[in-house]
Amino acid sequence: MTIDRAGWPFVLAAAAPVAVCGWIGLPWLAAAFALVAVFMLYFFRDPERVSPDDPRAVVSPADGRVMIAGQADPAAAPEGSWKQVSIFLSPVDVHINRIPFAGTVTRVEYTPGRFFAAYKWESATLNERNDVWIDHAGESLVCRQVVGVLARRLVCRVAPGAQVRAGERFGLMKFGSRIDLFLPLHVDVRVAVGDRVRSGETVVATW
Repeated sequence: MTIDRAGWPFVLAAAAPVAVCGWIGLPWLAAAFALVAVFMLYFFRDPERVSPDDPRAVVSPADGRVMIAGQADPAAAPEGSWKQVSIFLSPVDVHINRIPFAGTVTRVEYTPGRFFAAYKWESATLNERNDVWIDHAGESLVCRQVVGVLARRLVCRVAPGAQVRAGERFGLMKFGSRIDLFLPLHVDVRVAVGDRVRSGETVVATW
C-alpha cells in the first residue's frame, strides 16, 4: 500500500514535533503528535484495487456509504435528466477517488462554496465542489467531488481531453466528504441506500 503524495505535508507537519517534544522532555505531547502522524498516514493510504472486467460496469468512484441511489435530485443535478448515486465518505474511509467509467474527460468545473456536513442535503448545492464530465459514445456522466465540514481541499488530476479508464485514480478529497455520480436515465443502478461500496471495485450501475 502506498501513501498519496498530497498527504506527505500533513504527515511531516505532525511528525516533526515528535522529536522536538521528546528532546525537551514532553513525552506525552510527543505521543500525541505521533498519533496524529499515524492517522495522517492512515487517511492518505492508497490501496491497490482491481476493477471488474466488464465494459458495461460503472464502478464506485469512492469508498463509503450510499446516500442516494435512483432518480437524481433536480435541485442538485446538472441540467437535464439523470439518475444519481451519492456516496458519503467518513474520515476513516479511503479518500482516493477513481474514474467510474471509461471515456474522455470533456469538462472539469470547479465551484467555490460552503462547508456544510457532507451528509446534509444542502451540501449538494451549496458546498465547494468539482464536476468531472466524462463522455462515452456520445453520452455523458458526471462525477462530482463535494467537500464536507472537515474536507476543505479538493484534488483533481485530470483535465479536459484525457482518456480515462474505469478504476483509474483521478484525485482525492481531504478529511470527510461525498461523491455525487450523475448517470444517463437508461443506466441500471445496482446499489441501494445504506450499501457500503469500495472505489474502483464495487459495481454501482451497469451501462
